[in-house]
Order: sequence, then structure tokens, then C-alpha cells
Amino acid sequence: MGRLTAAGVVCGAALAALTVPSAAALGRPQGVHWAVKDPGTPQVRYRGLAAVDRHTAWLAGTGGTVLLTRDGGTSWRNVSPPGASALEFRDVEAFDARHAVVLAIGEGEASRVYRTDDGGASWTESFRNTDPDAFYDCMAFFDRRHGLAMGDPVDGRFRILSTSDGGRSWRVLPPAGMPPALDGEAGFAASGQCLVTSGSRDAWLATGGGARARVLHSADRGLTWTATDTPVPAGDPARGVFALAFRDRVHGLAVGGDYGAGQPSPKAAAVTRDGGHTWQPSATPPPAYRSGVAWLPHSRTSALAVGPTGTDLTTDGGRTWRTIDTGSYDTVSCTPDLGCWAAGEQGRVARLER
Repeated sequence: MGRLTAAGVVCGAALAALTVPSAAALGRPQGVHWAVKDPGTPQVRYRGLAAVDRHTAWLAGTGGTVLLTRDGGTSWRNVSPPGASALEFRDVEAFDARHAVVLAIGEGEASRVYRTDDGGASWTESFRNTDPDAFYDCMAFFDRRHGLAMGDPVDGRFRILSTSDGGRSWRVLPPAGMPPALDGEAGFAASGQCLVTSGSRDAWLATGGGARARVLHSADRGLTWTATDTPVPAGDPARGVFALAFRDRVHGLAVGGDYGAGQPSPKAAAVTRDGGHTWQPSATPPPAYRSGVAWLPHSRTSALAVGPTGTDLTTDGGRTWRTIDTGSYDTVSCTPDLGCWAAGEQGRVARLER
């Protein structure tokens, strides 16, 4: 769950150029492909990714590593917080090339949040967890000031942090508005997408591990939540919904499955058209576990899902998915200027190009 480590299939082949079967849906000609933007860090696994635009992206990964590019991945700057080499960064949220917030996961004081206002030249630790039972998984922001961080259940309920100053300070929200967690239920710190937002007040968090994989929705910035079952299989600590993407407050996608290497993942994707009140299984889901998902910019029907065994494309709003690449990625992020980035194990980073 939040304790997810570097599980998954290691793809031995280098990322091959992919030809999108329906490139018109991307608003691009044939020949769109993942172009590797090697940062030279093969020892790092990047599960945190924040794409600002086609030129600017932040990465967060193992060994307390944070990287920044401002030239489309031609060069990368190591802007890791000093003294963080023992931390596991699993999420990064960036407002631009200078302002970003990163989340480290782990039990007790291993869960921390850092913020930079100068492109990583300096960092301020803005939160350190002091509850030995708490374990934080991911973050999401509504705007430049208001955001949430999600933690695994403590005393039977998911724990939510809130910030109203851009991540400079955090407070634990009252648990009364959170429904009880199922036995064994938790989140997955797999891609920084187990908690997402849309608009100024709506947030969704994804779960697994319990008897059912659920999505919880808040319409008041995390104060109260309602839980809905999804058709994504659960019932095992390695199964559930790993990532969410909402293109507005109504239309959403959920992906997941079983992250155990070589394990089957039927019904690994689901769709909602009512803000998460109900979820329907994809008619043709991805063929295996997927840990990240993102809507393609300026499209009402196209999205990408990524995982250790490949990238899948939907052009019908998540009803059907087709594998378009077999490279290993853990997370994906797209921007309004048609910039899509992906990152994962063995320092692998790529941008969608033509």
C-alpha cells in the first residue's frame, strides 16, 4: 500500500518509438512516440513527476533525489534537498520552474514535505510526521495555495493534511468527515496520483488492499468524504486502484490492478461520468497493472496509462485501451501546451514527441 517498493517487471529493452494508432486523437500527425530524456541516474526510480510545460518538468525519486529540467529534458539539474539521501520521494507538485513541493513517504518521521521557492537552490522542510502510525502517500493541489496530502488509515480512517499557503505549513484535518476504512485498506504511493483534484474544491483519493477497491470523493477540500466501490479487483495488499485522473469534476479514470510481477490484472481500469458516484469497468482494459494515468491535453476522450509493462492509449474516454509501447514507466503527466512526460525505474524519463 503506502509501503509499495520497487515491485514490478523490469523492462530489459530500451524505450522504442511508438506509433500511436489514432494519432489524430492527439491532435498530432502519425509518428508520435516516447523520446527518452536520459537524466543519467540509472540507480533512481522516479515515481514523482510534475510537468509544468513541454520544457519544464520536475522529478522526485529514491535516494532523496529531485531533478529539474527547463530545456525539454536536454539537461537536468540535481536540486535534491540537502541531507535527504535516506528519504523516498514519491510525489512532487510544481507550480512553475521555481516553486515546487515534494513528499517523502515512510512510517513516522520518514514522511515529510519540503518546499522550494527558488528552483531547488534551497528547500524548507514544512512538515515532518511525528505519529508513528501515520504513513503519507501522495499530494494534490487545487491552486497555488490550497492543497491536500493523503495518508494511510490511522485509528481506522484515512488521514488528510491540508495547506492553505502553498505547502509552507500543514495541518491534520479532523477525522470526523472521513468514513471508516475497510480492514486492510490503504493507498498506494506508486505514482503521486492516488490523490487528485479538479477545480477549486473537489478531490478524490484511491484505495486498495481491503475487500474492495474504492474511490473517496470530497467536495469541500477534504473536510468530508464519501466512498464508492469500483470494479477494479482488490482483496489483496497488492491489488486496488493505484491512480486517478479527472479532466473535470465529472469525468474520471481509475487504473490499477495487481503490482506483483507477472500477476494477472483483469479489470485494471474503470470510468466515471458522474464525479465518482458510480464507476464502470473498461470494456477493454489495459492488459496488465497500471500505476499512472493522465488525460491528454485539449481532448475529451483520449488519455494515457502507464505501468511496468507498457503504455496504453484510450481514445474513447476509457472504455477501451490499446497498448502502444512496452517501456516501463510508473507515472505520467501532461500539460496544456501538449507536453506529456513519463518517468519510472532505472532513471527512465521520456517526453511525448513526434
